[in-house]
Formats: sequence, structure tokens, C-alpha cells
Amino acid sequence: MKSHAHPFLTELRDGNLDPERFIYYLKQDYVYLIDYAKMFAIGNMKAQDLDTMVKFAELLHSTLNVEMDLHRQYAERFGVSREELEQTRPSPTTVAYTKYLLDTATQGTLSDVVAALLPCMWSYREIGAAYMKVPGALDHPLYREWILMYGSEEFGALTDWCIGLMDRLAEGLPEQELARLEERFVVASKLEYLFWDMAYRQEEWPV
Repeated sequence: MKSHAHPFLTELRDGNLDPERFIYYLKQDYVYLIDYAKMFAIGNMKAQDLDTMVKFAELLHSTLNVEMDLHRQYAERFGVSREELEQTRPSPTTVAYTKYLLDTATQGTLSDVVAALLPCMWSYREIGAAYMKVPGALDHPLYREWILMYGSEEFGALTDWCIGLMDRLAEGLPEQELARLEERFVVASKLEYLFWDMAYRQEEWPV
């Protein structure tokens, strides 16, 4: 994916990403994750069986209590309080991304929910797993935990479950519906790239 070659990620991997860019990313991703967690709650509501409901509940818990906690720990290292994180004003790109996700989830089926949320999980898993294998990538005192979290077996297992669910939900669907799901996935993937780009530029609202 083109996202993997973005300077934000390659510099993070190499340990020379400007901390101010990472702080900006942490703040924007924190408020993004609040809405992203709602995707799992909507998925839970639209699920048709208990096993799927349990897994979405696990994803919701992981996002709210593990992933966001990592952000809070990171922020403390930079002198950014939890209150500052939660008072972050979403950037234009963050607003566009989360609105697309939530509109897709509330108006669509369970398959629409999964198609839209999957690019974020899948790309983070691929980035984390790849960077864990890069010599020196885990030596950086600030970015090491980020790579370890998204490259972990636990995060990978949750991602694999979502990929498998997408395959099961798409099986046997007519071409028109498959095309719609593909569009959901592609648009969310493009927004994922724009999110990295926004963080690197430290995007602000026009005055």
C-alpha cells in the first residue's frame, strides 16, 4: 500500500520522525479512535450471532482500553495530559474520515461496517509486523512500543478475524453489492493515507 511508503511512517521506522509530528498524530488519532470504537459498537448491534457480537465487544474493549491507553502513555512522555488529548479539535481530514466511517456504518449493513473499518486495522497490522523485522526499528525509545503493539500477535489475530468475517459476509453476494463493498474499502484506504499525510503536515483549519 502507498501508505507504507509515506514519510511519516518511514521516518518513524528509521527513528528520525520529528516528535512534534508524532504528538500531532497522537492527538488526532486519539479523537479518531473515539469514533472508530463506535464502529465496533455498531458492528456488535448489527451482528446476527453471539460469537460475532463477542468478537466485536473484544475489539471495542481493545480500542478503548489498550490502544487509547497507549496514546495516553505516549502523551505523558511529551507532557500532554489526558485532558489535552480529549480536548483536541479534529482536523479537516479527521472529520472527513470519521464522518465517512460512521455514515457508512449507520446507513449500511454489517458488511459495509467491516469493509469501511478494515483498512485501518489491516494496514496498521502490516506496518507493525513489517517494522518489527527491520534492524534497529525497535531501538527507538519513543516509537518502539507503537511498533510492538501493532505488530503483536494479539492485534494480528483480531485483524485476521475481521478479514475472515469480511470474506464470509461477501461470499455469494451479487456483483453490485460486492462493488459497493469494494468502494467502501478503497475510499477508507485513501482516507487512511490522507490521515498519515495530515499528521506529517500537521494540518490546521484555515483561518
